[in-house]
Amino acid sequence: MDIAIFGASGATGTLLTQRCLAAGHSVRALLRTTEKFPLRDQIRVIHGSPFNLASVSQTIEDADAVLSALGARSLKKEDVLERAVPQLIAAMENSFFQPKPVRRIIVLGSAGALPSALDKQPAWRRWIVQNIVYKTFLKCPVASQISQWNDLSHSKLDWTMVMPPMLTNGAARGVYRVDGDALPPNGSRISRGDVADFMMQQIDNPRWIRKGVYLSW
Repeated sequence: MDIAIFGASGATGTLLTQRCLAAGHSVRALLRTTEKFPLRDQIRVIHGSPFNLASVSQTIEDADAVLSALGARSLKKEDVLERAVPQLIAAMENSFFQPKPVRRIIVLGSAGALPSALDKQPAWRRWIVQNIVYKTFLKCPVASQISQWNDLSHSKLDWTMVMPPMLTNGAARGVYRVDGDALPPNGSRISRGDVADFMMQQIDNPRWIRKGVYLSW
C-alpha cells in the first residue's frame, strides 16, 4: 500500500516509518528538513510544513492511508496539533472529489484526550493524574490532544486515534493490552515501538474506525 506519514522524523514517527517499510508498504513523508532523517533514501520525501494545506495535499495525493505521529516535542504550548490536524482533515476531505479519495487516517494521540480514559484506574491514581499531572506540567499537551480528538470526531474521515499512556524508548514487547473504553487497569506506559506496530496494523483494520483505542503494557 501507499502510505503518507506525517511526523515521520519524530521518535515514534521514525519507528512508524520503519514498520511500514518492513511490511512492504511504499512510504512518502512530509518533512521540513531531511539531513538528520535516517530513512530519507528509502521513502519519497515531500518538503514542506504540515501547517500548509498545499504541502499536505501533495503528500496525501493518491495515498491508500495516512498515518500521523505529529505532536508537541516539549511541554510548552506549541499548538502543533491545533494547526496541523485541520489541514490534514481539509486535504483529505477535499480528496473526496478526486478519482482516488483518501479517507483512512490513524493518528497518535494520548490517554489525556478524554476524561473517561482513567475510569479503570485506582481512585488515588485517577485523582493524581486528573488534578495534578493533567492540570500542571501536561496542561498544554493534553489541550492539544483534546483539540485533535474534537477535530477528528467532527470530520468525515475514517479515523482512528491511538491513545497510549506514557511512551518509553525501550524495546517493543509485542504483547500489550488493548481497550476501546479506557486505559487498562494500572496501565501507565508502553514503548513507542509497540505503539508504532499497532498503528501500522490498523491501516486495513476496520475495527477501530471513527473510534479511539487505548494501549498499555
